[in-house]
Amino acid sequence: MTDVVRARHADSHLVTDKFDWLRDHVTGAVFVPGETGYAAECSTFNLLTPLTPPVVVGATGVADVEAAVRFASANEMPVAVRGAGHSQPHQASDAVLITLDRMTAVQIDEDSAVARIAGGARWGDVVDATAPLGLAAPVGSATTVGAIGYVLGGGQSPILGRAYGYASDYVTEFEVVTADGVRRTANEVENADLFQALKGSRGNFGVVTAMRIALLPVETLVAGGLYFPGNDAPRVIRAWRDWAAKLPDAATTSVSILRVAPMPHLPQVLRGQFVTAIRFAYAGPVGEAVEQFAPMRALGPAMLDTVEEVPFATATTMHYDPPTPVPFLERGMALSDFTDEAINALIKVDGPGSYSPLGNVEIRALGGALDRAPAPDANPGRGAAYQVVAVGRGTANDSPAVLTALDALEQALQPWREDRQPPNSMTPEQAGVDEVRRVYGPELFDRLATLKAKYDPDNLFRVNYNIPPAL
Repeated sequence: MTDVVRARHADSHLVTDKFDWLRDHVTGAVFVPGETGYAAECSTFNLLTPLTPPVVVGATGVADVEAAVRFASANEMPVAVRGAGHSQPHQASDAVLITLDRMTAVQIDEDSAVARIAGGARWGDVVDATAPLGLAAPVGSATTVGAIGYVLGGGQSPILGRAYGYASDYVTEFEVVTADGVRRTANEVENADLFQALKGSRGNFGVVTAMRIALLPVETLVAGGLYFPGNDAPRVIRAWRDWAAKLPDAATTSVSILRVAPMPHLPQVLRGQFVTAIRFAYAGPVGEAVEQFAPMRALGPAMLDTVEEVPFATATTMHYDPPTPVPFLERGMALSDFTDEAINALIKVDGPGSYSPLGNVEIRALGGALDRAPAPDANPGRGAAYQVVAVGRGTANDSPAVLTALDALEQALQPWREDRQPPNSMTPEQAGVDEVRRVYGPELFDRLATLKAKYDPDNLFRVNYNIPPAL
């Protein structure tokens, strides 16, 4: 450790020599700006959130992560972590960036139905390993998302959420490198306070290099989408709201106003169209699912109906999220209610005749198992009635219009907005401490800040939705 500490006192013109320590002590790649490979190593799924660290470490294992964290601490640099890179609230411009792409192993214990997932694995890696065994996890709408980053934000599944709860509810153990550069095991017995905090705190307590998660016996389910013309949005959304309120917990559903991009992975009938979509997934008998969904089919002829019994792996693609990196801007919030007035406010800013540039405004019905915490955790989102996910494609030409539209949507729904929300729905404009405190609430925020002082007193892990250590 002495040689690491000395590096902190090196003259500024020896910065390259300082980073040479990392090259000597990790087996993975180390890049600094200007080197071939730097840009690729720092790439993110969202092309509008570039990372520009002074050094990036492509970790190949836990030892690399430990060395990078020790180096950052000794040199008074924060640590940033990139898994899949879907949600990066900061550019990491002064941080040691650790990428986990090379750590993607997924191991399944069939007897216990538990998966051990390495820090850089995407949900697609997990689905590929579990689906042939008739097992599943509560994944999100995109299998390109990093499994561990998703779980650290709770993991609210728009496919299995109401039936099974948050993905973090099924984690049995984390392997995490804390701010002292030490690998720790966190579970219900060992470092139990850290185990609870990791489930919802979004990377504030260390670099999670692996987790064990209990799998679900889901081989097939009835799932898909029902797509109507966009001009039907007022009628369809009201009918969906009334219907969704009466659904059993086995049903998970959302309604969206979509301005569909002409992308090749989408059904031809939807490309370039303005549509209203109802998504539906039912973790129960097929006959029950068909009966429960019948009122939505009775709304009239649809442009496309894909709701049917499918393998779980197929259900994970029902949102048609982009399979490759794209530039996008987004906004998330939770609503306490979705009244007629709230629907009118939504339609005014994003419905027919609004000429909104937003590609997707989705209202997800929450409740069910999402409201029931099986054990203490750090998830502030439980109890909210609805979640709003709004996304617009952002480029140099249209980003200003998209931001204006996102602001207008947020303002329109403000009367029904909750302070709390699922952590994974937080977006970069909520990265300030005051906003983070609002989302987590004073009691949970203060509890996490006290624990932060124990595990990360210098706030090494602050390139995130930060919870500073209590003084």
